[in-house]
Amino acid sequence: MGTPRNLRVRVWVAPFVVAIALGAAGPSAIAAGGWDAEVLLAQAPKETPTEPENGVGDPLEPLNRVIFKFNELFRGFILGPATEIYSIFIPPPVRTAIGNVLANLRTPIVLANDVLQGRPGAAWQTTQRFAINSTLGIGGIVDRAAKMGIEAHDEDFGQTMGVWGVGEGFYLVLPLFGPSNPRDAVGKHVVDGYFDPLDMWLDNTNRDAAVWARTSVGGVDTYSGVVDELDQIRKTSIDFYAALRSMYRQKRAAEIRNGAGEDLPPIPDIDYELD
Repeated sequence: MGTPRNLRVRVWVAPFVVAIALGAAGPSAIAAGGWDAEVLLAQAPKETPTEPENGVGDPLEPLNRVIFKFNELFRGFILGPATEIYSIFIPPPVRTAIGNVLANLRTPIVLANDVLQGRPGAAWQTTQRFAINSTLGIGGIVDRAAKMGIEAHDEDFGQTMGVWGVGEGFYLVLPLFGPSNPRDAVGKHVVDGYFDPLDMWLDNTNRDAAVWARTSVGGVDTYSGVVDELDQIRKTSIDFYAALRSMYRQKRAAEIRNGAGEDLPPIPDIDYELD
């Protein structure tokens, strides 16, 4: 039996993070172009792409911008069209059901991190949601727990490390995964997968078709929920890269504090569950 996909991806992600952490030389910065301005001016840094870093924690900006451009190409030619087709042909109630099922499948990851953060109340809330939605909610199709006043929350191992004082380090843009940092790259894309029993079982039993179906649907469904907001930010930002960098950091800080992030524009966690 071959190497499980979970392990293969972790072996890929970890060295990549280590390599850039050691200061892997990146190509020259790509000039930002084709983006306008507004909406995020309150949150986006005021520096231009060519200005030196003044405390923004992005020493690998030239390399990050190259990867950012690659991600934008992927979005434009693959993810964007797939999301448009998904939104046109899948009715909203069905999309909601799909999102609910995917969220329910992620519950073991949330529960593990609730426990590791020392939050028994949150862990009990997560357990209740999983039990109710997996039964009364027909496998998570309907979010019955929310209708009963048990609201959802999300956690990952990057947040867990942040709760226990691990700093974010410097800013990274990962291929496909997007905005990140060493702490979150390891936490979300290396560790969290080991808390996902379904994903581990699918990998270990060589059910690659099911793995990639979950991966593809999850990525498209996640992006479909935020595409309009991101397109608006893209159109109204002087520097879309800098805007996302600022927003990502604010979002992660709010998540680590377990504070409400509703006042921040949405930044999708589009990790395509490749971990």
